[in-house]
Amino acid sequence: MDPFDDLLRGVRANGAVFGGSVLSPPWALRFTDDAFLTLCAPLRGEGWIVLADGTSRHVAQGEVAIVRGPEPFVFTDDPGAPDGLVREVSCSGAGGVDGSTVLMAGAYRVPGEVPRRLLRVLPPLLVVPDEHDCSAMRTYLEAQLAAGLPGRQIVVDRLLDWLLVCTLRDWFDRPEAASPAWYRALGDEVVGPVLRALHEAPDRPWTLVSLAAVAGVSRSTLAKRFHELLGEPPLAYLTEWRMTLAADLLGEPGTTLASVARRVGYADPFGFSAAFKRVRGMSPSEYRDGAARQAAGRPDFAGRIG
Repeated sequence: MDPFDDLLRGVRANGAVFGGSVLSPPWALRFTDDAFLTLCAPLRGEGWIVLADGTSRHVAQGEVAIVRGPEPFVFTDDPGAPDGLVREVSCSGAGGVDGSTVLMAGAYRVPGEVPRRLLRVLPPLLVVPDEHDCSAMRTYLEAQLAAGLPGRQIVVDRLLDWLLVCTLRDWFDRPEAASPAWYRALGDEVVGPVLRALHEAPDRPWTLVSLAAVAGVSRSTLAKRFHELLGEPPLAYLTEWRMTLAADLLGEPGTTLASVARRVGYADPFGFSAAFKRVRGMSPSEYRDGAARQAAGRPDFAGRIG
């Protein structure tokens, strides 16, 4: 387990393919899923993505685009087309695959604090070329959609998940991407093993001594290298990660402060509550109440959940 695994764990597509019957020129689709992430991959043909601020980017066959939401955006064959051509769509519908343009698109609601850490390091729109020749996968997807076999939507959704992970990984490895410090640090021979250990078992009673043993270096060497790459000490990183996990656990029905405290490495709820308030600026109970109000559709607390 590593930070990348944790951020994408539980993120699942609710996807669809829009085919030639929908994308007949001139065409323009406004995606209104309110999704935090939307993946768009032309299996056949090409188009333009136009964001709410007017930013546009061409996406060709063999490229994959990821749009950071939740604002709506448009996928069109002509970025200068009049608004009257725009048709509102959602990733819960699908079209045929017999036209000149076939678009695979998946919406990701990204529930919870853990995956939202990923959103904070992504640009509003990124496009990654197919450098691994995924033509065989595109052919397979079109065959699945055309065959109309039972369970085809599940197959497409899981392939979307795979494509999302591969695209993000390729993006972070590109020179123009401002990849997060934790992603770059995963390849470090000292810090990488420590990050994996912290994410594999955040509830363990880690100390600088035990983490240095994982890295196979001295405490001073680990502390210096960790701070150089991530800008904070190892135990400070662990505390912040534990509180992120705790924020999601607090939203699970039936959990108690004591159970959440144990799952993130605290022996009692008092020490956990103090740490949570220090990091999050509110008590666990206040956070839980606010999350419940937000889930019930009361946006007045939404800014504090972030």
